[in-house]
Amino acid sequence: MTENKNRRAHRIEHWQIIAVFLMIYDVIAVAMSYFCALWVRFDCQYSAIPSKYWKDFLYFVPIWAVISVAIFRLWGMYRGIWRYSSYSELMRTTAGSVTSSVLHSVLISIIFDRMPLSYYFFGFILQSGLLLIPRFSYRFALLMRTAVRRDDAAEGRVMIIGAGEAGRMLLRDINTSKEIRDKVVCFIDDNSNKWDRYVEGVPVAGGRDDILVNVKKYNADKIYIAIPSASVEDKKEIIGICNETDCEVKQIPGMVDLVRGRVTVSQMKDVSIEDLLGREPIKADMSAVYEYINNKVVLVTGGGGSIGSELCRQIAKHSPKMLIIFDVYENNAYSIQLELREKYPNLHLETLIGSVRDSRRLYQIFEEFRPQIVYHAAAHKHVPLMEDSPCEAIKNNAIGTYKTAYAAMVHGCERFVLISTDKAVNPTNIMGASKRLCEMIIQSFDAKIKAGRIEDIPQLYTHGSHKPAESFSGRVRTEFVAVRFGNVLGSNGSVIPVFRKQIEQGGPVTVTHPDIIRYFMTIPEAVGLVMLAGTYAKGGEIFVLDMGSPVKIDTLARNLIKLSGFKPDVDIKIVYSGLRPGEKLYEEKLMAEEGLKKTDNDLIHIGCPIPFDTDSFLQQLKGLMDAAYANRKDIRERVAAVVSTYKDASIVNKTAALSQEFAEAGVEEDQ
Repeated sequence: MTENKNRRAHRIEHWQIIAVFLMIYDVIAVAMSYFCALWVRFDCQYSAIPSKYWKDFLYFVPIWAVISVAIFRLWGMYRGIWRYSSYSELMRTTAGSVTSSVLHSVLISIIFDRMPLSYYFFGFILQSGLLLIPRFSYRFALLMRTAVRRDDAAEGRVMIIGAGEAGRMLLRDINTSKEIRDKVVCFIDDNSNKWDRYVEGVPVAGGRDDILVNVKKYNADKIYIAIPSASVEDKKEIIGICNETDCEVKQIPGMVDLVRGRVTVSQMKDVSIEDLLGREPIKADMSAVYEYINNKVVLVTGGGGSIGSELCRQIAKHSPKMLIIFDVYENNAYSIQLELREKYPNLHLETLIGSVRDSRRLYQIFEEFRPQIVYHAAAHKHVPLMEDSPCEAIKNNAIGTYKTAYAAMVHGCERFVLISTDKAVNPTNIMGASKRLCEMIIQSFDAKIKAGRIEDIPQLYTHGSHKPAESFSGRVRTEFVAVRFGNVLGSNGSVIPVFRKQIEQGGPVTVTHPDIIRYFMTIPEAVGLVMLAGTYAKGGEIFVLDMGSPVKIDTLARNLIKLSGFKPDVDIKIVYSGLRPGEKLYEEKLMAEEGLKKTDNDLIHIGCPIPFDTDSFLQQLKGLMDAAYANRKDIRERVAAVVSTYKDASIVNKTAALSQEFAEAGVEEDQ
């Protein structure tokens, strides 16, 4: 081993040989620079140079040229890798030349005599130029060769929107990357001061109104959006214009990447459909939420699901006394457990497996851990699957919620937050009806607690009874609320991942109906609303998010196809498969009977509860539970007898379609 190290120590590297030749060149360059400066000073006539100046030059400059090499070496001018010569190499070379020239001027004036001023000035200029030439000529030749090869072998022609710092970083990454074979053909920027100018040789062709023209002019097939500070409205408009082209569209994630100086092509993300929803993300003041959660025991049922796992992430950030993840599906629960333990090693985390349908398991957990806040996210949510298994929707959603709420109430839980859905509004499917039952359950519990009549709340069980509610009357103070929102982008079962997968496979993209519309929100927005409900709650409320205007699913599908660089109905076919069982064309956020009250957040409202006979409802639930566990085929009729707003989907959709036809034709419906 020692012998190998000695061999390496004595072996002359290729760069050291090059450095020797470069030193010889520098000696000649320094001497020639000052000779030329003296020669030019006297009208380029050798005979006109006074002998005094000539003798001083011959005695001093040859020796000084050798000394200059030592100065250059101190500045590290012989250790650079030429193919990577850049700004730092330029600064080292300039600093070395300045040091050498200053010392040259001082020493020759002191030792011999003052030379003409132009000698010092032009000598420095010529010296600096001659020193830079060999150090950057190789780099320049490589860049020229790479540029020629890139032009010949370019696989993509890129338009960058945004000629600022992010756009420049992106251009440099494309030009220097060996893996990327694209060529940037133009920039687009709304700042007219940049138009008809160049960024590192690439023209700024105009503003957003010129995107379509320049896509054709420069034959661009990719558009990279590099405007991290742009507003949602600006991005929406720009993406909408890009959508009219056949280009693949991507964008940088955000300002944080620009600040950290890591804007690269590998970090570009596909333009997400969230960018086209047409509203700013909800940014509520969460300080009160986090203050409320701090040092509390929090239970999240369904903690491994899309909403449940995001709830766990947000809660874990803000120092709960304990976070309990409860889920029937161990793979999801294990995944979020690993993630949280890695990110928050000091978090007191319990991950428990079990079903909300098992009252004995629920009582065991509540008795052992005494959760103070419960976020109830556990539910069956897939509409068509629940249509095929309606009794399971009632068992898991309605009865599971009842059992969890009852266990929370009798064990002194402070807040119980039910996660509901806009499908609970005038439900046309059993899943939506089961979630409406959940809302009615928490409203009933809240009403009984406020009336001081908790003994009227029956205990539903299938495996033996527990202590009844009245035996806990001194500790019952639970506030029950529900949170209602629309479709969550990116969640399990969301339409967006399905569309993306279909596009990746070459189509077709399946849309159930050309007129079907939905309200959308992001997972962080949904979770923020759920958590805010825990602080706004006074009991019995249904919180509703203002999700903006509804979006046509057909429009979402077409936009996703375009943003992926394809043409709808040409490259990727769109197939209308027909409404699925229990699915309706239009979702609603509130029932007609419900009014809206404002909260401190303008985008969050409270739906006033619809009055119903809680005593009758609570008694009917026992019959529903028995029918569900008996797997009765008439379960839908039984649910309809309890949920008056539950209507058969086929009738609702036919009525909606007819109404639209009449509206489009301008004909009044026959009463």
